Amino acid sequence: MTYTLDRYPCEESPRLGAMTLHPVAESVPRARRWFRKFITPYDPACSVDDCVLVISELVTNAVVHGRSDEPWVIRVEWFREGGSLRVEVHNPGLPENVRRRCPDADDAHGRGLLLVDSVADSWHADTSRFGGTVVSFRMSDAWPS
Repeated sequence: MTYTLDRYPCEESPRLGAMTLHPVAESVPRARRWFRKFITPYDPACSVDDCVLVISELVTNAVVHGRSDEPWVIRVEWFREGGSLRVEVHNPGLPENVRRRCPDADDAHGRGLLLVDSVADSWHADTSRFGGTVVSFRMSDAWPS
């Protein structure tokens, strides 16, 4: 399997980095490791652990819910926007299928977006510029404005 990772200098682009992952379970820990490794030099003030947790949930959702008749990948990109960090996770699923659920206590699944909602300062689902879905989250006060 081939995975790609791109880093971008902060002064040239608001995009700090990007990775392309295969839609397999092993991509979830890979996304956590790569994000942690490549965001650390930018020294964000927000919790990298919280970001990694949210990325883990969104990549898991992309693996589980992404669908295409063609071979596909998951794209993760992270951006500096003023003092905020914005992370996007793209997959070929349908944006209208992204919804926060209220699972019963004995439900085994359905808490991912509840967790995203409670950890991130904001999150949003929409149509991806690559086709399919993008779910993004923002961590405010990641850097001085």
